[in-house]
Amino acid sequence: MNLFTARLTGKMLSTDAFEKEIADMQARVKRWRAIEKSPELAEYNELKKIVESHDFQERKNELVNRKYKDTQEGRKMLEYEALANSSSIRSYRRALNDKEFQDFLVFRESEDFQKIKSFKAVLTDPLIRKYNMLYYSSKYKNYLKMLNSPDLKRLADLEEEVHTEDFQKRHAVWADTKRWQHSDDYKTYARYQELANSDDIKFFFESRQEKIDWAELFRPAFDDDMSSNKNWKPGYGYANPVMKDGHSRTSELQAYNNGKNTFFAEGRMDLETRNESKKAIAWDEKKGFTDHVFEYTSDVMNTKDAFMQEEGLFMAKVRSQGAGHHFFGLSNGKPGNPMVALYHFNGSRPQMGLINGDRTQMADLTGLLPANYFYFIYSFRWTKHELIWYVNNLELLRLPNRLPKEAMFMLAQSFLPATEKGGEGKLKVRWARVYRSVE
Repeated sequence: MNLFTARLTGKMLSTDAFEKEIADMQARVKRWRAIEKSPELAEYNELKKIVESHDFQERKNELVNRKYKDTQEGRKMLEYEALANSSSIRSYRRALNDKEFQDFLVFRESEDFQKIKSFKAVLTDPLIRKYNMLYYSSKYKNYLKMLNSPDLKRLADLEEEVHTEDFQKRHAVWADTKRWQHSDDYKTYARYQELANSDDIKFFFESRQEKIDWAELFRPAFDDDMSSNKNWKPGYGYANPVMKDGHSRTSELQAYNNGKNTFFAEGRMDLETRNESKKAIAWDEKKGFTDHVFEYTSDVMNTKDAFMQEEGLFMAKVRSQGAGHHFFGLSNGKPGNPMVALYHFNGSRPQMGLINGDRTQMADLTGLLPANYFYFIYSFRWTKHELIWYVNNLELLRLPNRLPKEAMFMLAQSFLPATEKGGEGKLKVRWARVYRSVE
């Protein structure tokens, strides 16, 4: 793939844009993890169980959708009010409160009651005349009708019930047109909605749904800002202590200088290849280890004592400068075993891939020649099943996993093959980060 074209079409982000994306993602992950442990999320999850429960939903639906007239309290109150306001019962009750009518009822029980039917008595006695009128009045007829009527008995029963404290409380609930908003369940629901609509809770679930953060996939394992050499030591980090670590080869022009050509300053690690003569131990394919005089010095550095890991995501911000070959990748310290090149500048162009003898597979980063002048972020993802390489956000190579099941450490080196013209140069590393896979 031509990376220059990828840049022009927007498929590949600039290093600054990708680094900002990483920083934003890390900030989101940090925020996500903080919310994950927050009391607000714990409260939200508990309230979610409550408000989504069958019982809660039934109570809510009843309060929201049930009509007042369909409730037991509503029906009884409406019946009570209808009876209490009926003309017959109102007339009956007015009669009971009328002193003249009460006197008539008393008179009705006396021996003189029969006089009201006497025409002579009615004509001569004003009181008898008055009671005679009441006797034949609609008021008295209504009184007799209602005296032992079922309606009056029903009203008395209802009147007793609707004035109890318990009924009044229940009736107040159903008579309230905003009964749902005034309920205890609504307070629970309102708090749940408040949390659900909060920025943090929305962010937490949206982030997980979009799968935009590493919180579900990776955990930080190593972060080196290259402010010091605390994580780096000279040599190849050989697993076999008998091996002469840090040796050069007679097929190269440089002697490795035991860390003297590696500098940590201005927030980066520089491995310098310098034009200076040095006698050093070198490996010769025919003679084995032998003393050899080199025209140049350089360095090879590793993190074996500080950090090793199997699987995960490995990232580094790297660039080259000047002549030579420059390498930043992973090794397990065993010659003959595969090595991972996150970045390898082969003297003319950058590459990345798997170095594995005759099974080596490398991807040329065509169009990335400015890598000799600009930083790019090189990444390698190592899973149980496959190996994936990226430049900035762009995937460059994907291979089946052929790495040994053992931890690897980071290795940085600059060297000059004897078959090429020598010259001074630098490998510059701004930072290196590793994330532990939890897939």
